[in-house]
Amino acid sequence: MADDTPPQRPPSAPHGETGGRDADSTAHFDPDFLSAVRDDLADWRQWLARTVVLAFAVAAGLAVVLFTWVSDQAIEGFSAMRAWSPWAPLVWTPVCTAFLVWVTRRFIPGAAGSGIPQVMAALSPKVGPGQQGLFVSLKLSIAKLFLVSGGLLGGLAIGREGPSVQIAAGVMQHAQRWLPRRSPLNHDGLLVAGGAAGIAAAFNAPLAGVMFAIEELTRKIEQRSSGLIIAAIVLAGLMAVSVFGNASYFGRLRVDHLTWSHLLPGLLTAIGCGLAGGVFSRLLQRSLLGGNDRFSRWRARFPVRFAFACGLAIAVLGLVSHGATDGSGYDYTRGLVEGHLDLPLLYVTLRIVATWLAVWSGVPGGIFAPSLAIGAGIGSDIAQLTHTTEGAAAMIAIGMTAFLAAVTQAPVTAFIIVMEMVDGHSMVLSLMAAALLASLVSRWISVPIYHRLAQAQLARLPDPAEGAAPAATAPPPA
Repeated sequence: MADDTPPQRPPSAPHGETGGRDADSTAHFDPDFLSAVRDDLADWRQWLARTVVLAFAVAAGLAVVLFTWVSDQAIEGFSAMRAWSPWAPLVWTPVCTAFLVWVTRRFIPGAAGSGIPQVMAALSPKVGPGQQGLFVSLKLSIAKLFLVSGGLLGGLAIGREGPSVQIAAGVMQHAQRWLPRRSPLNHDGLLVAGGAAGIAAAFNAPLAGVMFAIEELTRKIEQRSSGLIIAAIVLAGLMAVSVFGNASYFGRLRVDHLTWSHLLPGLLTAIGCGLAGGVFSRLLQRSLLGGNDRFSRWRARFPVRFAFACGLAIAVLGLVSHGATDGSGYDYTRGLVEGHLDLPLLYVTLRIVATWLAVWSGVPGGIFAPSLAIGAGIGSDIAQLTHTTEGAAAMIAIGMTAFLAAVTQAPVTAFIIVMEMVDGHSMVLSLMAAALLASLVSRWISVPIYHRLAQAQLARLPDPAEGAAPAATAPPPA
């Protein structure tokens, strides 16, 4: 006898449970390959968005490559001038510093500072759709390129890595007008991709760019756009590789197998860099944000004269140190990485002062490369004081990681930047521990510098109650 019982249907989801059968089928059944490919290829808007984002990622990487080339020419130009006359910087450096500060404050206040606080401010929910241009734009990217290069031409102790973040973010933000409406990447995603692409291209370290995006620019990346953001970061980094080759930023640091004899020097280096980096970060914040002291009042009232005085002091330091404090410190850091440990007397102290004065003067510039140079010097000094000659390379790597982590309080980014320079896996755990320890010590002394300066940047927003736009010549707070 035939069975007249109707076929059993699968039990429905309980009342009130979201998703129903669609969610259940999505969770338990694999997609049909051909259908998935057909649906993906049929969405032309999504592919147009991907093409636009990747094209602008290439442009952002090439912009950083151009910035690197121009800044290198500026450094060589200053070196040629110093070789012609060691006394020439006493005139050229203060005049150049005063001129750059005047141009920045008069015409392009959004280009001041390192550039990272501006990108972080542009990502703030307090910034409206029409206000991002105060912090990040193609115009600011172009201005940043020439202003920072001008500072390096003047021999100032600044870096180009932080400015690369703002330059690349300005290029990537320009992609907004070419994206279709239903793009998987919004304005914030473009800024994150651009800022991280700047780090990736500047250091030739795509992994560091990805971690910088997660650690500093945003606490999370949306799943639907994470793949596109990472692809843009890697593609920008590949532009630097295609031009400069697959070489490390400071060369390769070869480290032999570490032993227990390196434990005490390593701890001294990490803790010393944590203390020095925390004090340095706090000093920079106090100087940039101003106070009631006489120098802050002088800087606020006569910024160009103050910049001239800072430039003159920097030139004197360069003359006393025979050029050791000029520029970002790239040559001395590379020399330490390659095993040349003959540093000038008081190199670390003089470079800290020179970097502080350069940033305080108001000339656009970053602190990444100077921080790595200072950390390398501290590591080298501790290696010599503790007679750790065979482990000097390890102390230099630890010092670079620890001081950068202490100043920026971004330990993962600092660890990865230096890790990609180390030829050997024996240093991975040591660098990670040094970055975390130094960052912890620094947090006892100072708040994160980029977050505090980003909050100061938000003060440039117009008052909603008044509805007035900020003046074009208004000086940036940091």
